[in-house]
Amino acid sequence: MYEKFFKRVIDFILSFLALAVLSPVMLVLIIVGAVAMKGNPFFTQKRPGKINKKTGEEKIFKLIKFRTMSNKKDKNGNLLPDEQRLNGYGRFLRSTSLDELPELWNILKGDMSLVGPRPLLISYIPYYTQTERMRHDVRPGLTGLAQVNGRNFVSWDNRLAYDVQYVENITFFVDVKIIFMTAFQFVKKQDVAVDTNKVEPNFAAERQAKMQGSQEVHL
Repeated sequence: MYEKFFKRVIDFILSFLALAVLSPVMLVLIIVGAVAMKGNPFFTQKRPGKINKKTGEEKIFKLIKFRTMSNKKDKNGNLLPDEQRLNGYGRFLRSTSLDELPELWNILKGDMSLVGPRPLLISYIPYYTQTERMRHDVRPGLTGLAQVNGRNFVSWDNRLAYDVQYVENITFFVDVKIIFMTAFQFVKKQDVAVDTNKVEPNFAAERQAKMQGSQEVHL
């Protein structure tokens, strides 16, 4: 009952209140971001959400965040490597997790929840096991069980296991606990990776390597 009805009501109310209270902060970040990024301060990307029971496929939505990397290009017009496009302002946003604030709009719309498995890339879907894909049985979250247990510093296998554990044990009290643990991490700036490329491998590439290794063993 909680996950099917009350959780959505709570998400709507809290995201609405948060947007109202934090609107001055977000307005400042929009203005500063437009200057620092020399253009659009927002970053949007299509991500998979909750599975539609009728189609059996994930609902695809546009995740919105504050942009943390510039659009600097080389002389051939190609984007520079991520580490060269991550400027001081972007590092500040990531270290404080303020880049996540616009996702409150995704929560208000119903694409996301305050608590749930983080929305990952669409390209990762084919590499989940049947059990791991359970993470899409619920709306993705702004924070989740994996985020309060190591965030980017947890292996993919363990991170996805945390997601499944959350899906199988959703309760109001679990969500409250995760929200308080997230607030503690925010204050302590704990388990925050500014440059995620340095602390976590690409999930699809990692799974491809494992699959290839498994095939070689059976040859």
